[in-house]
Amino acid sequence: MADHSALDAVLRRRSHSSVTADAPTHDELLPLVAAAATVADHSALRPWRLIELRGAARERLGAAFVEASGLEGKDAEKLAAKPLRASLLIAVVARTVPSFKVPAWEQEAVASGVAHTLSLLLDDAGWGVMWRTGGHTRAEAVHRMHGLGSDEQLLGWLYVGGRVPDKEKPRKPIDPEPLISVLE
Repeated sequence: MADHSALDAVLRRRSHSSVTADAPTHDELLPLVAAAATVADHSALRPWRLIELRGAARERLGAAFVEASGLEGKDAEKLAAKPLRASLLIAVVARTVPSFKVPAWEQEAVASGVAHTLSLLLDDAGWGVMWRTGGHTRAEAVHRMHGLGSDEQLLGWLYVGGRVPDKEKPRKPIDPEPLISVLE
């Protein structure tokens, strides 16, 4: 019988909206990124990159959120604090590589696959992870803060930290039958 460790890891994965201040080191991330880089990638373009945000970089991201939003006062303070929810944020960047065989949408799908695979690997390694997106991913101030090129789009951030055990909720079962059809 086949080993079901990958299936078990996928079924165990949960988004962790609250995490502790613990986070994997850069060196601990490297083998996980190397594994995530094995996702299906037509023509091996590697149309993605990741950016670690720690410490003051998270504060600069909060300031970019505020700049993009135009908020002031308490609303601005609340928005600026959002990137401080985890000690490590990993920005997921889709990078369009010129190719006559691989359209831009497929390259963005590869970057999404890397992000999801990395979130699974981090979860399996015992870290709490949540992939956060939103309108700020396309804001000029946020792009500038990350140093993105004109061929790059931000897909969101993996917020990574230690797990808060009492926050974990069981997942509702999913009925796969209506999600798959058969052509004959």
